[in-house]
Amino acid sequence: MFPRRASGVFKSATFDQNAAPMKTLSIIGLVLAIAFAAPGCKKKKSDGKTESKTTTAASASASATTASASKPEEESLPAPDNVAAPPANAEKTESGLASVVLQKGTGDGKPTEWDKVKVHYTGWSKDGKMFDSSVVRKAPATFGLKQVIKGWTEGLQLMTVGEKRRFWIPGNLAYGDTPRRPGAPAGQLTFDVELLEIIAGPKPPAVPEDVAAAPADAKKTKSGIAYKVLQKGTGKEHPAESSRVQVHYSGWTTDGKMFDSSVMRGRPSSFSLQGVIKGWTEGVQLMVEGEKTRFWIPGDLAYGDKPTRPGAPSGMLVFDIELVKIFPSSPHSMSPHAKPGPKGSAATVGAKTPAAKTPTQPTAAKPAAPKPPTPPATPAAPKPSTP
Repeated sequence: MFPRRASGVFKSATFDQNAAPMKTLSIIGLVLAIAFAAPGCKKKKSDGKTESKTTTAASASASATTASASKPEEESLPAPDNVAAPPANAEKTESGLASVVLQKGTGDGKPTEWDKVKVHYTGWSKDGKMFDSSVVRKAPATFGLKQVIKGWTEGLQLMTVGEKRRFWIPGNLAYGDTPRRPGAPAGQLTFDVELLEIIAGPKPPAVPEDVAAAPADAKKTKSGIAYKVLQKGTGKEHPAESSRVQVHYSGWTTDGKMFDSSVMRGRPSSFSLQGVIKGWTEGVQLMVEGEKTRFWIPGDLAYGDKPTRPGAPSGMLVFDIELVKIFPSSPHSMSPHAKPGPKGSAATVGAKTPAAKTPTQPTAAKPAAPKPPTPPATPAAPKPSTP
């Protein structure tokens, strides 16, 4: 896993807000100790037990306060003079990301969104306050470009090894103008980033030639899902709607852009068929273990033509899915009389089956198709999902 830093930019970063509260607690302890000590001083010396306890409490609290006050604060690097806004000569992308090269690189290649990178960076809010720095920690950060905030994913692909660049990242490409993550910096953020190394990621699966539309020989379900078996399976059983399965998958929009892939992550995804988009709930029930199938899933069975979830792909989506495993059902997970096969599928056409329960949409942790069907999320900036 990539490093998790307080007030960092990785998606999975946990912001540490304990430092200030700890100092506050020390001061409160001292006040309480003094409060208890005051009445204790009025007691006779014969009450040695009470006097001793009061003195000990006050001394301990005073020591804690002194230690807290003497603890050196983390170094803060001065903000750039143009931290509040990019200069007129800044390079700008269509998304609104602005940048200026501070030092030319020595490398030739640039990272892709599927690569990992090693960088040094420092980040400031628009008012010049530094909120994170690998330079101060003297430890560069390594992470996948799909694991950080959008501004980092886009910006680092402009760089070559050895290059130093300053980025002005709009709030919508960082943590937002009103971050939902506690402690995350708000609004436009400014980063100085030095690209130290590019670590090549796995090669993306080839875009299907028929990604734009299902071919004439594809089968269709009553709900509108088109599918074509790419590799026959070795199993005999089909999963039920309540089953938990393990799959490998890749997902594309109809223009050929891959938005998610367990293959690229190097590990299959496991999930309940009731916890993914409707097209997956229905489609995976058509499969057996070992089978690979391509699905063309209409927008109304995926995330919709105008998704409400930030970052979710819209319209019809194409998935290549390999059913690796069907996990044994729990004795209480479904009725013993329940029949496998999605409603409207070849397995149940013409049969009277109860209305299928509408599954919930996959969460951010589940990719656009499992994550399972769910697009990958974005971090605090070195998303530095950190930095």
